[in-house]
Amino acid sequence: MTVGYRPLLWPGLAALAFTLGVAVVALAALAAAGPGQAPAALLDPYLVRALRFTVMQAGLSTLLALAFAVPVARALARRARFPGRRLFVDLLGLPLVLPAIVAVFGIAAVWGQNGAVAALLRALELGGPPPLYGLAGILLAHVFFNMPLAVRLLLPAWQAIPPENWRLASQLGMASPAIFRLIEWPRLVQVLPGIAGLVFLLCFTSFTVVLALGGGPGRATLEVAIYQALRLDFDLARAVALASVQVAVCAAVAAVLAAFARMPASRPTEGRWAARPDALSPLGRAVDAVVLAAAAVFVGAPLAAILLAGATGPVVEVLQRPQVWLALLRSLAVGAGAGLVALAAGAALVATSRDIAVRQGRPGRADRLELAASLTLVVSPVVLGAGLFVLLLPLGVFVWALPLAALVNGIVAMPYVIRLLGPAMRRCAEHHDRLCAGLGIAGWARLRHVEWQEARRPAATALALAAALATGDLTAIALVGSEREATLSLLLYRALGSYRMDEAAVLALLLAATCLAVFVTVEGLVGGRARA
Repeated sequence: MTVGYRPLLWPGLAALAFTLGVAVVALAALAAAGPGQAPAALLDPYLVRALRFTVMQAGLSTLLALAFAVPVARALARRARFPGRRLFVDLLGLPLVLPAIVAVFGIAAVWGQNGAVAALLRALELGGPPPLYGLAGILLAHVFFNMPLAVRLLLPAWQAIPPENWRLASQLGMASPAIFRLIEWPRLVQVLPGIAGLVFLLCFTSFTVVLALGGGPGRATLEVAIYQALRLDFDLARAVALASVQVAVCAAVAAVLAAFARMPASRPTEGRWAARPDALSPLGRAVDAVVLAAAAVFVGAPLAAILLAGATGPVVEVLQRPQVWLALLRSLAVGAGAGLVALAAGAALVATSRDIAVRQGRPGRADRLELAASLTLVVSPVVLGAGLFVLLLPLGVFVWALPLAALVNGIVAMPYVIRLLGPAMRRCAEHHDRLCAGLGIAGWARLRHVEWQEARRPAATALALAAALATGDLTAIALVGSEREATLSLLLYRALGSYRMDEAAVLALLLAATCLAVFVTVEGLVGGRARA
């Protein structure tokens, strides 16, 4: 316990009450909308079919994403130095900030019936690819998004392997299969359940990908079914039943994930470089080169298709339309609002969890507080938006479309802020509390000269990520938005739905460039230059 400081509890408790309060109010509004019919709707065959398909596609997406991510992460771990490695890692980061609706366009341009792969197969007289719209397209898009995420989450498991393990493997002359079985796999099994749970939740609550590539009601997930029940059928009882089932399943997955999550034991020598005995093998070099090249093509081809199609499309014609620029401004407004909500709530909660962990000496209680704040991941954006939609329907919900979209995206992004900012704040308190107390540095001076220096870059990354994700989000605005409040993502979705592909190409490129510019600009302005 650190002396000289009083724990600051109210900011985090207020942030927790705000975020969970919004979620509870949204769920309560849904439950009150059709209390008599909702139990009967639980037996609806459509709900059972949607639940079965949701679980199936999420499970298959998770298995495929991890099956591809493990060899890619292993190849990156074995090849710590090669020309273009930093560029490759940056390429894997692009799907994290790329709007889902933009990625759908790029995937269709590569894998669709009129895409590059189909043209290549026809040129080789091998027939055409299977139809993109349906389960195949959903799985393809989910792997595109989640394989790079899994790779970035798996890499620290390899980096945490102590160098003495590699020296011992060299002395014993262990081959690559034995190294994977005896050294790498025991590390992987400690982190794979958590990564699998996260990817499963992301695929289970996927909205834009399924809405655009599902191909019809037979391929609707719970998330899409909630949207259809509200916006197309206005069936409140069915929406309540669907939302209840989705929240229950997500909560069960989150509970299992929390029960099995464990932090790998650390050692003082972790992070030190040591040569792997299988790194110089010609066969290993060839396999790693093929794996990394395949991953680069898989991720880079849709991005290149977006760039090529957008640059050669009717750029001048589309950019001359006033509604496009108004939609761009609305997207930026939603992104700015969501980023500020996420950062303010996340920073307040992190400040309290830091004080509980370091200054009260109760890290377990602090972890539970952060876990409680992360429960908003269980309530998806569609469920949150649906509840607020029902609540504000008598007041004219479409007038509040942009603030609602910003609020929903901010609450959903808050757990990412906690994960990025929390470790830096705890580390700062552990390293500097006693020194600052001895020197009498407190209040604004401590915040400016000590804490801000430690938290500036993770705070900038958190704000940039939340703002970029919300700028390109389609989920909330598709539920509560109208023609007058259309954002760029909604314009793009409507262009794709009307098969105006040339116009959609320009809008996709504009939206992708906007989200990337938001991320780079916010991170650069707020984070400043990295310290040497």
